[in-house]
Amino acid sequence: MRTMGLDVGDKTIGISVSDLMGWTAQGVETIRRTNLKSDYKRLGELIKEKEVSKLVVGLPKNMNGTLGPQGEKVLEFVEGIKRRFKVEIIMWDERLTTVSAEKMLIGADVSRKKRKKVIDMVAANYILQGYLDAQK
Repeated sequence: MRTMGLDVGDKTIGISVSDLMGWTAQGVETIRRTNLKSDYKRLGELIKEKEVSKLVVGLPKNMNGTLGPQGEKVLEFVEGIKRRFKVEIIMWDERLTTVSAEKMLIGADVSRKKRKKVIDMVAANYILQGYLDAQK
């Protein structure tokens, strides 16, 4: 079974999945959020398709470690996941993952338009890879 990383935002959800050995994270897609029903439906399809048993969800925290409004929204979304899917859920500190993803994409000379399409998937990759590396 694989582990899936999620970067949950207001407009998108970045998705990343581990390899079968649990060593590396690979970006899968960015879900464009429309409503909760379709968000959970697509997430469920990916969980089944990729044979996922564990979710690592990025938890946005303020730099002082406290939860802000976005962190509360993510926790609320995770409650919906718990009610719908039989997967283990790990909350992972995602501070600066989007910043790191942005810097990496700029360094790779990816255009602003293309960066906007993949930034959340790359951030999910950073979240998942951080978790996988910490397990070794």
